[in-house]
Amino acid sequence: MTLTLDPNIADPDGFYDELLRAHEGLSKDESDAFNARLILVLCNHIGDRDVLRAALEAAK
Repeated sequence: MTLTLDPNIADPDGFYDELLRAHEGLSKDESDAFNARLILVLCNHIGDRDVLRAALEAAK
């Protein structure tokens, strides 16, 4: 499996709005912790270490 870097989210603007709303009312520390948990949940869902490694490189 290769890492998908092209747009792949249905209604990306709607998702971005949901993501922003999920952070409403959170302090900076709470928001950072939320992001960390979200990353770990999504990494667990992906599960493929090669894909995760590629994502780490792409994010650099």
